[in-house]
Amino acid sequence: MSLFKARDWWASVLGEGEEFDQGCLCVGDVDNSGSGYDKIVVGSFMGMLRIFSPHPAKPEEQMEADAQLLEVQFPDPIIQVEMGKFVSCSELLHLAVLHPRKLSVYAVSGTAGNVEHGDQYQLRLVYEHNLQRTACNMTYGPFGGVTGHHFICIQSMDGMLMFFEQETYAFGRFLPGFLLPGPLSYCIRTDSFITVSSTRQVECYRYETLAVATDADTRQDSDQQSKSSGKRLTADWTLVLGEEALDVCVPHTSSAMSSIFVLGERNLFCLKDNGQIRFMKKLEFNPSCFLPYGSVSEGSTNILMCNHNNMLLVYQDVTLKWVAQLSCVPVAVRVANFPELKGLVVTLSSDGHLQCSYMGTDPSFFTAPKVDAREVNYDEVDTEMKMLQKVIRGATKTQDILPRAETEEELTLTAIVSSNLDEVSCAVIPEMNGMPVPSVTVKVKIKSRSAVQSPKMTVCVQPPLAVTQDQFVLDSMGSGCELVVRFSAFLNGHYPPADLCGDIAVSYSSATELNPAGIPRVSQCKFNLPLRLVCYPSSAIKNAKYKITVDTNKPPVNLNEVFPDFSEKSENNESSALGFQLITGSKVIVLASKTSQRYRIQSESFEDIWLVAKELVQRFDQHFASLGVKDFRNSFTGPIPLPEYFETVDHHFELRVNVQKYQDLLSERAVQFRAIQRRLLTRFKDKTPGPLQNLDTLMEGTYRQVIALADAAEDNRERLIQAFTRLQSATHLLILLLSLWQGLGSEQTAILEATLLPLLQDTPQLGWEESVDAAISHLLKTCLSRSPKDQAISLSTGPLTIPKDTSRLKKHITLLCDRLGKGGRLSLTSEANVPTTVMMPAGCESIPEPIVEQEEEPRLQQDSAKYIKKKQPSKRIKSKSGLQHIP
Repeated sequence: MSLFKARDWWASVLGEGEEFDQGCLCVGDVDNSGSGYDKIVVGSFMGMLRIFSPHPAKPEEQMEADAQLLEVQFPDPIIQVEMGKFVSCSELLHLAVLHPRKLSVYAVSGTAGNVEHGDQYQLRLVYEHNLQRTACNMTYGPFGGVTGHHFICIQSMDGMLMFFEQETYAFGRFLPGFLLPGPLSYCIRTDSFITVSSTRQVECYRYETLAVATDADTRQDSDQQSKSSGKRLTADWTLVLGEEALDVCVPHTSSAMSSIFVLGERNLFCLKDNGQIRFMKKLEFNPSCFLPYGSVSEGSTNILMCNHNNMLLVYQDVTLKWVAQLSCVPVAVRVANFPELKGLVVTLSSDGHLQCSYMGTDPSFFTAPKVDAREVNYDEVDTEMKMLQKVIRGATKTQDILPRAETEEELTLTAIVSSNLDEVSCAVIPEMNGMPVPSVTVKVKIKSRSAVQSPKMTVCVQPPLAVTQDQFVLDSMGSGCELVVRFSAFLNGHYPPADLCGDIAVSYSSATELNPAGIPRVSQCKFNLPLRLVCYPSSAIKNAKYKITVDTNKPPVNLNEVFPDFSEKSENNESSALGFQLITGSKVIVLASKTSQRYRIQSESFEDIWLVAKELVQRFDQHFASLGVKDFRNSFTGPIPLPEYFETVDHHFELRVNVQKYQDLLSERAVQFRAIQRRLLTRFKDKTPGPLQNLDTLMEGTYRQVIALADAAEDNRERLIQAFTRLQSATHLLILLLSLWQGLGSEQTAILEATLLPLLQDTPQLGWEESVDAAISHLLKTCLSRSPKDQAISLSTGPLTIPKDTSRLKKHITLLCDRLGKGGRLSLTSEANVPTTVMMPAGCESIPEPIVEQEEEPRLQQDSAKYIKKKQPSKRIKSKSGLQHIP
């Protein structure tokens, strides 16, 4: 930060909502008054042209309105304004205004006024050129060594340089290898044009080379003619910058030598006119604009540079001479002479702050007033000290040093899901698989304890579930106000969801004494949608492919009492069997044993069991809790259905691999299609017609292949989304069975969910398989290690990439289940976890781990074996799993 600020001499704010850029400002004696003083010409993207003649106002007066000489509204945006000798029959200065599709040259004249209103200024059109291409920027100068006149060169957005010899269009040339337009400037000494291409290199083209090059109406014509006949346009010299250029300027300070200044994003380059680097300055800020101008020292150049920190810096070559603080970020800077003061700095910001300032040496900082010396009254000081200590003691009794968090939120959310489905469904898809798609209404009550500002509510449900409206913009609420918002949820996809839970978040601002604008806060709540939203009652069948048995410690109950909303409309009135027909899935059957305390859930689809199994466990807990039973417990005796779960994992992984295959095939066919297009264009442009050699047939076939591959890739993407949702359902079911099998608590179940469900959706950069494999490997090396000695001291954190297959992931999931079956405890702490001896349920066997364990052991143990004395006799120790280690 600078100690000194740029001193305002004159300032003005131009319009409202207008935008400006570096080409929208120029200074000079535009009205040819001959006084030697400059005027400021400003054009905006809104088409407004203004001319100012600044002069300072007296301290007791405001800025006088007569500083603005002229204001004209054009129908087209103004890209750039320049002053020069642009008229053939006159050596006076004229104003060139560049529009996107037009170049206009105007004469500005002033008429002395006979009354106190002052002089009158007029803008007269001398000539204009309608452009065939959209313009980007322009430069001017005595091209070809002409004296007394200036020619204009316009660069178009497609890379064409259009040359105008005043009222006449001369010629146009396309720049070779053009992609995006860059800054353009003209060097008088070498009669050449300097630009920076999209390849981040400075390119120099001589006017003579451009004039004798082959003319072309289009870029394709230019490329074709350069290969066949005529002189090909080449750069006189090039220099690689390695960064984008913001501006290029060639100040005319000496006839013996000229310097080319290029302002990059992080560096300032000064080049000789032959392309050699004179010097380079590395910048420690982001520049916005610059202006090189002549220095009083021979052989050096002064540079005015502005940055995005509102700073104006003055360099002499690479030496920083002065820094001043500005009030805004300029996009254009010029130096002008005005009455009473010469060499003023004129800056223009992007939002229209026009300022004329000078760099003075009077510092503007706050000076503390002098404190009056007085004698200290110790009695008053002692009394004040006792009072303050009393206030401090009273404050420490009521609150801690840090303020406690408020126990009651300022905004309370309550979500109430209707017990009945909507009479008229709000679903987008009214029918699926011959069954109507229902919807249910959710009512959200929002109650404010204090005044809140700008509340916005967002509703989120898991796909394929959807809501009628997920964004709500609410009115500001006062203290004690209550607001009710309603929306409906429904199924919006042809596959069952993995979760029926939804989230509601309300963001708002709460005003405080220190921050009246408000502190941003968020209140959240969850809601559970009914199972009736995704399935219908159905008849029960006895056989199914996938079966799961849940045990309880209480006598069997009537299923109609547990599921009253499904038993009323069920075709089967038996209390021991209940059917659930998923709208977009298979049929799920719940069978209750009449002699034992077991319940079987079966279906033709493994992942479809999840929603019914979760609902069954929750409703059992609610049913026995309502009866006052406190020792009720659900359990699962196994075995864990890992083969069925791995089928879902393999299907998901296969679709992920297909995504990469389709991308590779599409890339190959696209390259082939572009190659055929180039061959055909070459044949069509050939002056001597020849046979196409079936290139048209080949291009049509390639096009059909590209379209077919794109359709197949899109279909695979939709299938991948469905497969990931089914994988989530299967994983939820696996977590439920593991928690029932080992009686895991809520904390351990949460760790298991974070391990097996780390992602909400698949992305091309990170997928489910590699994320889960890394999480399980971390648990196996820390809390689920076989002994404290086997715990890894340091864990590798390499990049996660898609695996070649799922064999390693399957081994790790199998090993995780086995460690949990042996009494492993899930914990995020670094404490050693020694498995405890537990009774294995019937039908569950220990999973051998001969290969995976050797892979998981850290290298530290392997290296430590080298330091064992050779004289020590070898021992053979047999582990619990039957694996023998011989140290």
